[in-house]
Amino acid sequence: MTTKNLLVELFVEELPPKALKKLGEAFADGIFGGLERRDFVDPISDVTVFASPRRLAVHITNVKAISQPRPQAPKTLMPVSVGLDADGKPTAPLLKMLKTKLYHADVDVDWLMRERVFIADEGGKKVLKHDGGLAAGSVLAIGLEGALSEAIANLPIPKVMTYQLADGWSDVKFVRPAHGLVALHGADVVAIEALGLKAGNTTHGHRFEASVDPVVVKDADSYAATLQKDGAVIAGFADRRAAIVSQLAAAAAKVGGGVKAIDDDALLDEVTALVERPNVLVCEFEKEFLDVPQECLILTMKANQKYFPLLEASGKLSNKFLVVSNINPADASFVVGGNERVVRPRLADAKFFFDQDRKKTLESRVEGLGKVVYHNKLGSQGERMERVRAIAKAIGLQLGGDALAAKADQAAQLAKTDLVTDMVGEFPELQGIMGRYYALNDGLDAEVADAIEDHYKPRFAGDDLPRNQVGVVVALADKLETLVGMFGIGNLPTGDKDPFALRRHALGVIRMLVEKELPVGVQDLVKGAMPVFGDKIAGTPDALVEFIYERLAGSLRDQGYSAQEVDAVLALKPQRLGDVTKRLAAVRAFAALPEAPALAAANKRISNILKKTDGVDAHVSEVLLTEPAEIALHAAMKAVLPTADTQFEAGDYTASLQSLSKLRAPVDDFFNGVMVNAEQMDLRLNRLGLLATLHTAMNRVADLSRLAT
Repeated sequence: MTTKNLLVELFVEELPPKALKKLGEAFADGIFGGLERRDFVDPISDVTVFASPRRLAVHITNVKAISQPRPQAPKTLMPVSVGLDADGKPTAPLLKMLKTKLYHADVDVDWLMRERVFIADEGGKKVLKHDGGLAAGSVLAIGLEGALSEAIANLPIPKVMTYQLADGWSDVKFVRPAHGLVALHGADVVAIEALGLKAGNTTHGHRFEASVDPVVVKDADSYAATLQKDGAVIAGFADRRAAIVSQLAAAAAKVGGGVKAIDDDALLDEVTALVERPNVLVCEFEKEFLDVPQECLILTMKANQKYFPLLEASGKLSNKFLVVSNINPADASFVVGGNERVVRPRLADAKFFFDQDRKKTLESRVEGLGKVVYHNKLGSQGERMERVRAIAKAIGLQLGGDALAAKADQAAQLAKTDLVTDMVGEFPELQGIMGRYYALNDGLDAEVADAIEDHYKPRFAGDDLPRNQVGVVVALADKLETLVGMFGIGNLPTGDKDPFALRRHALGVIRMLVEKELPVGVQDLVKGAMPVFGDKIAGTPDALVEFIYERLAGSLRDQGYSAQEVDAVLALKPQRLGDVTKRLAAVRAFAALPEAPALAAANKRISNILKKTDGVDAHVSEVLLTEPAEIALHAAMKAVLPTADTQFEAGDYTASLQSLSKLRAPVDDFFNGVMVNAEQMDLRLNRLGLLATLHTAMNRVADLSRLAT
């Protein structure tokens, strides 16, 4: 059957920019999927997505004009009493089965009931049956209208609008009012309707710069080129984004001095969704604003104005910035001047906030935290700050003595004070960042100032860790306070809901313990943080400790370690997480040894034997060793275990496990030649003691039985 390429466009009012990319992809996927289910596309069909501020469109190659009939297996449908009404017409349950379970949604039901469905007697009951013949083919207009309807219904619309149609009576629900529909199969218009619109071959271009209106699309394949030529619109999201990237680089090069536009994919996507014909222009602001911390200026330009700040090679902010205009006038000076006038009050506000905030010290703001609610069961930010201080002092004493504890205490006391500043009140994203600037302005120690900013880190996957030990201590304390407090009042993550970001906090604790190789245990940290809450929380630390190990296990698997390797190491619940990666490396090296499978299987066998005993003492009497194989195993253990233990204590886990691999032959001989459960109780207990000693030695690095297949 011959095929043609298909183009479908829905022309609408301005779509929400942050959702445009997903809307375009979902629109294309929905239509293609609907046509695929209805047998209108070939395996070689290709999909091109178009999405601009005022349109969603898709181009699909090799689309059939008529779907291919599909054979069906013979099938009993349902009792006649359920499937037919009193007039012998199909009921809703039968129609649903025919349209969704048996055939595509656009099947001709009358033809189907006449040609393929019949009444039969089955077990004394009258039932409706389908004979297994072919379903009727469907024309593209029917299939496409169904696919488009499904695609529209399933769009990830952030917020639905209800608007009236031209008749003044009917209303439609959609993300934005729709004003045009294009459906072309080759050069032929496909007669479909959607959202009260009939399909045609005309659309609209740029509001101000289109050379003609409406824009006539000759055929499906000329859509993008025609829209760009006659409508001054780059229809493809990816094409428009690439054009912006290219223009940003060219404009930065024109400014000179090695400046580059700030790298921000989210901003780039949003701006791509705001313009149909991008035109990048260079603007500037007064240099006096550069006295304000550049994070403030960058944030206000990006968040409020969607501008691209320019950074010098050193990373310092330039007083020039780039704007992506949606128009391309012969004289751009008015556009440039307008944007410069618009940004100036924003920067002036940032300067005002910065100047006002510096009139008060951070220490003078501590009292204000008592008026900021943290959680109704856990008190104010002031109360929370005191808990973080207590936890930070304890950790600081353990890691660095009185000096570290004192700095951590001061940083913890001031870490949240920027929450009550004007700047952070206007730009919450700057919390911590502004705290550091204000701390330096107050003349505080640089380590304390850095810790005030860094105590939020790591804020996301791949984020930097705190830059100094004071920051690490306060960040640990802050995250532990959140975890212990929320677990203590029962606010636990459920499914994909984690309103207090407890998974992220747990991963932050894990990263600091692992990457900084801190000599503190997970259990000790959690237990040490609990008393600071007094009677505000209940429960034991076990659930939280298990939660942290679960996050650690997932993180390690994401890093490429196998489930077996992770399971073997974490089965021992190692308290110092800084050792975990070394243990994993040792397990991986051990598993590659030829002796590993036999020793892992033997270790599993020993574990099962010891589970059936009641607290066997890991003690061996040489006098009671009677069989040659157990004597040989004991001798081998005396030769190997001291070396393996010394290597373990020195942190050389790989060497320790490789030393233990020498026990493979004597262990195999033991199980082949010795009856562990001897009738004589003293012999049995001695042999169990020998196995218990071996089991303890073999499982110091990891539970090797978890490697057994």
